[in-house]
Amino acid sequence: MRPDGLHLLETAARRFLDSLIKPSRILVAISGGSDSTGLLLALAEALEAAPNSKISLCAVTVDHALRIESAEEAHQVAAFCRSLDIPHLTKTWRGEKPKTGTMLAAREARYALLADAAESLNADLVVTAHTADDQRETLAMRRERSEQPSTGIADLVLFDRRLWVARPLLGCRREAIRDYLRARQVAWIDDPSNDDPKYERVRMRSRLAEEADVVSAPDEVGDLRAGVAVLAARWLDQYFVLHSPLIGHVIPAGLVAERQILSYAVARLAAVFGGQAFTLGRKQIDNVLAFIEKGGVGRMTAGRVVFDLRRDGLFLVRENRGIVPLTLASATRAVWDGRFLVENAAQTEIGIVAGGTVAQSGQLPRGVVRQALVAMPRIVDVAGHEAPGSVAEKVRITPYFSPFDRFLTRFDFIFAESLAAAFGTRPYPKPPLGRIDGKSI
Repeated sequence: MRPDGLHLLETAARRFLDSLIKPSRILVAISGGSDSTGLLLALAEALEAAPNSKISLCAVTVDHALRIESAEEAHQVAAFCRSLDIPHLTKTWRGEKPKTGTMLAAREARYALLADAAESLNADLVVTAHTADDQRETLAMRRERSEQPSTGIADLVLFDRRLWVARPLLGCRREAIRDYLRARQVAWIDDPSNDDPKYERVRMRSRLAEEADVVSAPDEVGDLRAGVAVLAARWLDQYFVLHSPLIGHVIPAGLVAERQILSYAVARLAAVFGGQAFTLGRKQIDNVLAFIEKGGVGRMTAGRVVFDLRRDGLFLVRENRGIVPLTLASATRAVWDGRFLVENAAQTEIGIVAGGTVAQSGQLPRGVVRQALVAMPRIVDVAGHEAPGSVAEKVRITPYFSPFDRFLTRFDFIFAESLAAAFGTRPYPKPPLGRIDGKSI
């Protein structure tokens, strides 16, 4: 590591490879830009220097098909990979592109295509070339939206509960990567969209170029969050009771826990029961904690969740508004209301709507049960009638954790593991790295 806390590219590549805890086939996401080209080349050189390594490389280029030139650029990248004797695939984002929210939709498509490529190439880990410059821009953008400390771009993320994605270059500067490529006389492709001011990141990059050249490292925030996640996981094991996938219950002893732990845990439980990808914001969670601290009996709503405080603890159930029906063709799967994954193995189209019936439990408050039933998934046929048993038995409905099941950062992994155990769902795959930047994870 250099005195400024940043890595040389070669150092980052070696440290990353040394951190792998088992033999691995790494899929490198390469666009042809300087960052991803440098990442692939540095990993290839590091493995060439360790001929007995059980690690191998393959590569993929995701063509978002948003520019005419992108297909030819993918061909150039494929040729570069052939020169290194590295297997390469091009995956293209097909279909009509949204007119708004293009970057968010492109991100979703990109990760889905990366996962497809990993399966095709038998890779068990993906690496992307996010840099310290990307981190600086991300932190600056998030500071403008919120006063809450941000971990920025996570160094390790689990996608779709099945594929870990690592970012080994978060400690490297882009210009240092380009110096590395220039020294080897390796060219790269400049994407013109990186200079298009219609994108927030480009505007922020321009602003930061005029400021002091300081790279903010969110390591302390990330380490703090990971530490709180461990404590919150213990809290979950001790004080949280799941009466069904519809009703969560925090016993009274759990409501007097340390505020930082309670804030972390309740914010994420609310996201799970509300089917939200993002946790409650600071103002919302402060209001919920103030409601809990006030004591007594009462209800409040936040993040699509009803918080029902009673003498025997706090109950969390989905609010009965804004629940959109889902139509699902045969042999397809989709997430309903952000709370349940529905897999249709029946030979006919089905619908999922809210409202159902289950046996009343004498141990639970009637009001809580009624609220939960209104938000319960129900299987119907195309006409909206109750689906026959022969169809319903071929439809699998399992809990889905919106804040974790699509993108789970390593900071929240321990808490998510405890949550999966509480719900009785399959565990998350273990992280493939034993250390991040010299620290155990």
